[in-house]
Amino acid sequence: MSFYQRVGEIPPKRHTQFRRPTGDGSAGGLYYEEMVGEEGFASNSSLLYHKGVPSSIVDSTVWELPDLTTTNNHPVLARHLKLHELWGENDWQQTDPVTGRRLILGNDDVRIGYVVAGAPSPYYRNSMGDECVFVEGGGATVETVFGMLHARSGDYVILPRGTTHRWLPDAGAPLRLYTVEANSHIAPPDRYMSRYGQFLENSPYCERDLHAPTEPLVVEGTDVEVLVKHRGDSPSGVVGTRLVYETHPFDVVGWDGGLYPLTFNVDDFEPITGRIVEPPPTHQVFEGAGFVVCNFVPRNAAYHPQAVPLPYYHTNVDSDEVMFYAGGDYTARAGSGINLGSVSLHPGAYAHGPHPGAIEKSLGTTKFEELAVMVDTFRPLGLGEGGRAAEDPAYAWTWSGRGPGAAGA
Repeated sequence: MSFYQRVGEIPPKRHTQFRRPTGDGSAGGLYYEEMVGEEGFASNSSLLYHKGVPSSIVDSTVWELPDLTTTNNHPVLARHLKLHELWGENDWQQTDPVTGRRLILGNDDVRIGYVVAGAPSPYYRNSMGDECVFVEGGGATVETVFGMLHARSGDYVILPRGTTHRWLPDAGAPLRLYTVEANSHIAPPDRYMSRYGQFLENSPYCERDLHAPTEPLVVEGTDVEVLVKHRGDSPSGVVGTRLVYETHPFDVVGWDGGLYPLTFNVDDFEPITGRIVEPPPTHQVFEGAGFVVCNFVPRNAAYHPQAVPLPYYHTNVDSDEVMFYAGGDYTARAGSGINLGSVSLHPGAYAHGPHPGAIEKSLGTTKFEELAVMVDTFRPLGLGEGGRAAEDPAYAWTWSGRGPGAAGA
């Protein structure tokens, strides 16, 4: 996501003197220029201009992370995880959107989590990789070193690796977040982009649909604590550090470049439909190293006179498929127990598809009123503690109606 943005005050030439104003018109002290860049100096970057020294820390201690280990999906099973059952009726009010996350599924490329929150988060940055956070419900202000974002239901909030930020949930309703934490960068698929980085006409969304900060957020403060996830020697490969900065990280008076946080609402995704059912890649919205993100939005059904609107049975031999059901009625899962807030895991080890009777019932359907976020991974996923706690053990048998030990019955 690299189209040029300019916010606040910056000098006319990069890497040159940029001095703060004074009341008498004389030259003040220098602002401190920081480059935030990907892949060394060989990819997207932005230049930020700080009032204080961005590397000036006064303390560093361990941040004990929650359980990020996973359990193998073995023996292999399709899984149904009921995420709405992970929080009690009022538990969310004291939970924050960062430290309250519970790990649902994960592998060496990506960690999928869920949180229901009502309290402000601490200042935080993920130095493992980019985050793609889907807002299932509620709303929030996301304060970042680049400025503020306003997140609403249906938004993807994309936070590049290393972006210091915090979440401030709106009052009155729980903020429900489905979190995709990469160990890489997250971007639109290459096939949507020109070789110069512009969205093509055949892309289901474009630059107009992406919303970045529009003005600086300058906050005064000293001895400011920031929680940081980073690489380290732990079973999950992720460790935490609590850094204390001498001056507030949100002291950026201006920035420009092609790397910054943004929001994109799922309502702005234009679905690609056809006379027969379209394959999942037509629903793709983002990708990272080892995974893709797709969304299934309200859309017209296949319109061939003999069309079967629901997807065919498929064995994704190279990937595990994770579907998060966020809105409407997902026709292919009728009778399976899947509901809003459910996650299904269909591993690459065997075929999956519509539940019994769903195909016949779908014939003649002209429109699907559903919203789901899908993550396909190219390495097998393990179950995190949240996933294990939320599991519906009956799901794997809902295609046959016969549970374990029923062979020959």
